Amino acid sequence: MRHIISLEVENQSGVLARIAGLFSARGFNIDCLSAAWSEDEDTSNITLVVRGDDSVIEQIIKQLNKLIDIIRVTDVTENDYVGRAMVLLKINCPPTRRLEASSIANIFRAKVVDISAKSMMLELTGQEAKIAAFIETLRPFGIKEVVRSATIAMVRDSNFKNNHNSK
Repeated sequence: MRHIISLEVENQSGVLARIAGLFSARGFNIDCLSAAWSEDEDTSNITLVVRGDDSVIEQIIKQLNKLIDIIRVTDVTENDYVGRAMVLLKINCPPTRRLEASSIANIFRAKVVDISAKSMMLELTGQEAKIAAFIETLRPFGIKEVVRSATIAMVRDSNFKNNHNSK
């Protein structure tokens, strides 16, 4: 099963390397990873997307909690949450097809972020299934380039059930 693990970590050099080393040493795989600063300059947020059964996820959480720079570990998927990813997609799009491509973008609530003589670049934020459908819908244009972000997620306030505090 796929899990989204949210980490609040001390904003120190080497924290991400220690997390990656933990996963590598135990043979765990990270499907996606996103790291960014938080509202507090002393901490950062890291979101990991990992796969495993309940015992693997439990082991991952226990091992993460042992790392000294980890402040909080939350298995977001055990809660009511909002998750999003982003894609930038460049398609072949001569002027004669811009209206068609823009119409598809509007249906998905994507933004046109760049246009050249031969291509169009689109941005979409949403759940992974929506992004996958968007890419497939635009495939007939000829996809020149795709860049995707990792999933990020935040637990809703209404149903917070499972927070694994390490400190």
